[in-house]
Amino acid sequence: MNRTEFIITTAIILFAAFAIGWFANWLVHRFTRVRQSDVADLDRMSQELHEAEETRDQAITYLQQREAELTNQLTQTEAELRAAMDGLREARREAEELRSQIPH
Repeated sequence: MNRTEFIITTAIILFAAFAIGWFANWLVHRFTRVRQSDVADLDRMSQELHEAEETRDQAITYLQQREAELTNQLTQTEAELRAAMDGLREARREAEELRSQIPH
């Protein structure tokens, strides 16, 4: 192989390596490229997620307020029940006293 053949063979090999590298680079970018519709879908999904999180936060706030109201109402009802039970106990005691004072 003379010098000219060696140079031509080397040039062909380098050109083939360049072409294969360029083609591989094109393939990688072709398959990893993000399309505009994908970006729009991601934007829409992020907006929906944000709205869902706001709705969840509002629901949590409402449930906490409702729980506080119900706890307060339960506390008041228990206090009323205790007062009624104390009044009933006192009325029974007075009824027993009155029965004991009446002759048979």
